[in-house]
Amino acid sequence: MDVLEKAFEILSKYPLCDHCLGRQFALLGYSMENNVRGQALKVSLTMQANDLTAEKTAEGVKRLKVLATNGFSREAQETLKHLKKRLPTKDVAEKCSLCDGTFELIDSLTQKALEAIACHEFSTFLVGIELPHKFEEREDEFKAAVNVGYGESVKHEFGRLLGKSLGKRTGKVADYLIPDIVVVFNPLLESVRLQVNPLFVAGRYRKLVRTIPQSRWYCSNCRGRGCEKCGGTGQLYPESVEELSSKQLLEATGGEEVFFHASGREDIDARMLGSGRPFVIEISKPKKRSVDLKHIEAQVNADAIDKIEVSGLRFATKDVVRHLKSGEGAQKEYNLLAEFEKELSDEDLRNIEKKFSGICIKQQTPQRVMHRRADLIREKYIYQVKVKKVSLKRALLEIHCQGGLYVKELVSGDEGRTVPNVSDLLNNRAKTLKLDVLNVIMDDN
Repeated sequence: MDVLEKAFEILSKYPLCDHCLGRQFALLGYSMENNVRGQALKVSLTMQANDLTAEKTAEGVKRLKVLATNGFSREAQETLKHLKKRLPTKDVAEKCSLCDGTFELIDSLTQKALEAIACHEFSTFLVGIELPHKFEEREDEFKAAVNVGYGESVKHEFGRLLGKSLGKRTGKVADYLIPDIVVVFNPLLESVRLQVNPLFVAGRYRKLVRTIPQSRWYCSNCRGRGCEKCGGTGQLYPESVEELSSKQLLEATGGEEVFFHASGREDIDARMLGSGRPFVIEISKPKKRSVDLKHIEAQVNADAIDKIEVSGLRFATKDVVRHLKSGEGAQKEYNLLAEFEKELSDEDLRNIEKKFSGICIKQQTPQRVMHRRADLIREKYIYQVKVKKVSLKRALLEIHCQGGLYVKELVSGDEGRTVPNVSDLLNNRAKTLKLDVLNVIMDDN
């Protein structure tokens, strides 16, 4: 393919700026931008046409007029002037038929982006481009018509140029996988919008009281709006692990809201002891990212003293959230105080330890959680159970099991929905008085 002849053929049919002409040959030559390619092609064609006019042929002037009109070439226009040929000013196209002249807006769009991100702290960024569907269809039709296989799309060039410009002005680096912030440009509308990616902070929490839920529990009557039943708070419980652990982070980062993720959950009346339960706080649209997590950890523990404790706060990624959500494969250790209808014998204690150590049980979704969980039968493994008698009708069970086991139902049987169960084994109805989670055994990373 003769590149110059192909470029002239294209300009004969389409008014193109330097960028859009150069883009058609983007894979030819290195270390130059498309506007440089386009300008070089137009200058070369102008020189070639000028050479033809020296041979007294009409073709040279014809080509110069194409370059002056559809090519917006100042060099061609000045050459026509020098040759004392009429400039076809009425025929000069107003704008490029592909980009509508929007490549001239790179600097102003960059400035708009700088103003939009001024209040956000970030280390990495990514540029996104939005173009009308008709705009992209127009370029597809053009490519099919000119049949050049060396081109770059207008969307890709906008992204590349704006990315380079923004990186130069901010001193930040582009991250194509997990950027802190995405700057989305619409060159045709001359608009900029931000997509601020969340900040994730992981750690472990201990819940020291039996009166607060893990997450916000909205009032079922008003659904969070506030009513007489909830005292205008919109919540059934005034505090939660989620709120106590995330308030300081939300304030420090200037984010909009938080989402609390944990490896399972304990009941409101259960404590979470030991080394705590792994959790991740997701802060949406944070303005600040380099916060002092040690200081925040100390603040949380001081404000929530005797209620919750957090430890090991560290920055994390969304992958850690996914890991937590699959955490039912983790192992759990519990202390459960059970009360029986009839007195317990030493043989009863031995039977519990023997029958419930190293077995797999089947649990249909407990009645108490059916409103929020699918009614399924799940199989869970119990590694070991140890029993200690504390009174005639009470025993303390230490249970080491697979995550996701409903230990209260292991004791009560839940009207036959958990098989086998302690109540049926001893033919002695039992219920849970107190429950503590002692350990969540899983890799936090």
